[in-house]
Amino acid sequence: VLAASMVLGPAAGYAGPPYLTDDPEPVEFGHWEVYLATQYFVTRGFATGAAPLTDINCGAWPGLQLHFMGQLIYARPSGGPTSYGVGDTEIGAKIRLVSEGDRLPLISTYPLLDFPTGDEAHQLGTGRVHGFVPLWVQKSFGPWTTYGGGGLWINPGAGNRNSWYAGWQAQRRLASYATVGGEVFYLTPGQPGAKANFGFNVGLVLDLSDVHHLLFSAGRSMVGDNVFQGYAAYQLTL
Repeated sequence: VLAASMVLGPAAGYAGPPYLTDDPEPVEFGHWEVYLATQYFVTRGFATGAAPLTDINCGAWPGLQLHFMGQLIYARPSGGPTSYGVGDTEIGAKIRLVSEGDRLPLISTYPLLDFPTGDEAHQLGTGRVHGFVPLWVQKSFGPWTTYGGGGLWINPGAGNRNSWYAGWQAQRRLASYATVGGEVFYLTPGQPGAKANFGFNVGLVLDLSDVHHLLFSAGRSMVGDNVFQGYAAYQLTL
């Protein structure tokens, strides 16, 4: 259930690719970021993921980014048949509240809505509209950038309850073409009796040019049922 909710719920598309924790920097006005990605979650007894996932972001106004994500989902319970089809659809808007200065961090909010376009009966969708309301902060120091925060998942439906996500990431640019980083995150249960999830990811971003990029991350839970989570993407910046 946890793996499915992380793929199908508001955190469905990696928030700040290639990480679950989002960065607060909106896409520049008049520019686009497009991701073609795949992601996987494996638990004891269940595997789910998006293949492919399309994440489109545009700088609609200075300090405002509009977001759309569509995906094809697979769900494979242990000992059961694999289902594959259209997953839930996500839209959102990243809004810069405070610009980064010498002392001030960059602060943004990034509310998201997920719409139930996936087949709930085959575990390809949640069957409900979900929302995520976060606050993200970021500060840069030379080759280092660190960001994090969290927010509330609004999780309607019988047997569900709202939950909280919190995460923090740090990354370092090693060269003009390579950045490495890592994150830790915590997710409270979205269903009575479910376990909280405390995990980590390590990531790599390769800048092939100003336009073409490759992104990778992988990790697992230290507390909770996820035994593996992974993400890989091609990013086009226009």
